Parts: sequence; structure tokens; C-alpha cells
Amino acid sequence: MPRPFRFSVQAVTPASRTEWAELARRVEDTGFAMLVTADHLDETFSPLAPLISAADATSQLRVGVLVLNNDFRHPALLAREAATIDQLTDGRLEVGLGAGHSRPEYEHVGIPFDPAPVRVARLGESVSILRALLDGETVTVTGRHYRLAGETCSPRPQQRHVPLLVGGGGRRVLAIAARQADIVGFTGVGATRADGNTHEPSGFPPRVVDEQIRWVREQAGPRLDALEMHALVQAVVIDRNPRGRAERLTTRLFPSLTVEDVLTTPYLMVGTVDGLVDRLLEQRERWGFSHYTVRTDAIEAMAPVVARLAGR
Repeated sequence: MPRPFRFSVQAVTPASRTEWAELARRVEDTGFAMLVTADHLDETFSPLAPLISAADATSQLRVGVLVLNNDFRHPALLAREAATIDQLTDGRLEVGLGAGHSRPEYEHVGIPFDPAPVRVARLGESVSILRALLDGETVTVTGRHYRLAGETCSPRPQQRHVPLLVGGGGRRVLAIAARQADIVGFTGVGATRADGNTHEPSGFPPRVVDEQIRWVREQAGPRLDALEMHALVQAVVIDRNPRGRAERLTTRLFPSLTVEDVLTTPYLMVGTVDGLVDRLLEQRERWGFSHYTVRTDAIEAMAPVVARLAGR
């Protein structure tokens, strides 16, 4: 049976306590399942503290981060933070983790920006440690990047199993997600540009999504049925002439994509409400995507799609 749809909103810009609480309630009232922050060293919220505030303002809304930079936090310390937040949100936390990608962020705070294979290997070790600690195990490990001697997590999280998402676009990160995580986070982006904040949309074309999904299924093996497939949506545009809008998008923003890429990729939603509903059903059938995250500027546009599909 296909996994039911759920939808979440990522909020990254600073706001007052009142505005943050109002946003959380708006997200919940609109039918979204979760509100997530981001982890960057720029003009954004620090990612973890706002989760408690969002949970306090709502009754059922789940909270998380899409995604924490693994190089900014030791997994044993992160486990403690995550367990505490899970306790203080009545078991509504989901943890997202990635390998880090923005060289300027590292340079600004003097953290070495290691080559991608090193950062990804470190992520793999961290995910294994974090999973074990959150599950209540005593961890002793001597790895290349981390060494723990009889470490346990205190407090324990309220959830028996805190969901863990691993997100990225490369095969090595997706393999870690397939083998160790509960949720595989697909971003559709490729190499980070020199500014540290923008990316090549090399993973947007459906043929590339096909290849990545095949890779994850191969790496997951018997774990596949338990995995949730997640896509981070970059834009939502409701338009009665989706092909015309897609043509303009390829001209102005995505010159490396074709019109068909824009109209079929899981990372852009351009079309009528009925058309987007049909497309998401097709994407779940083709790729297994059942969890989509949009940005705050897409809440209203996405609302009728969420009303039609959430929980279905």
C-alpha cells in the first residue's frame, strides 16, 4: 500500500515570538503536518530552540530541522539536545541531518571545510551514533571521526523511535539515508555555487530522479518498505497555463531545464490545483514520494492541494 501523503513547511527568516507562534498555528490550521527550520549561519533562526516554541503554540504539529549541518554538532551532544526537545514537545520531533555544503559558512567561523568524501564519511558515522543513542543504547565506538566510551543519552526522548531524515543529492549521502535513516531527503540540487547559497538544479530532470530512486532502492534492500521518500520543493505556482509559466521559468530561472522537466520534476510545482493533485499521485506511484516540504511563501498556493491529499 502507498504511504499516505503528508506536507510540511520550512521557515527560515527571523520573526518575533508572536509572529512565529502565529505562523505555527497557520501551518497547522492549513493542514500541514510539520514545521521545520533550516541550519545556516546567516540571517535565519538558530534551528533548534524555535521548535519548542512552535510546539507550544500548536496541539499536534510536528517539528524538525531540514537539515542540521552535521559538522556543526557532535552526535552525542545533538542526541542530548534532540531528546530534550522531544520531551518538551510531547514527542513531536523529527531530526534531519546533512553533510554540510556551504564553504563560506565554514570559513566565516573557522571550521575546516573538508572534501566531500570526508564530510560524508563523517555524516555516516554520526548518523549511526545518533540513532543508537536516541534508541537508548550505550555506545562505545572508535571511528575515524568520533570516539565514544560508554556514552548514553540523558534524558531519553519521549518517542520510542525519533524519526531521522538524512538529506542530500549525492549518491554517498543517499546511500547513508537508504541504509540508516527513516526518511530519505531528496533535494534535487547538485554542486553548490561559489556564493555558498545557490545550487545547480542538476537533479531536477525526471531521468535523474529515476536514477537516484533506483540507487536508493538498491541500497535500502529489505528496508525499502519502511522508508519515507521526501522532496524539498523550491517553488509552487498555481497557473491555468502551466506550460506557458514553465517556459518563462526556463528562460528566467532554470535555463538548464526543459519545459517538460519543470512540469514533471518533484522539486517544482507548476500547474492547476487539479493538475498538481494528479501529478503528486503520479510521483508517488513512480518514485514513492509521499512527503513534500514547501517554503512559507507557498502556504496559500499549496493549501488546496494539501486539503485534497494529506493523509490520503
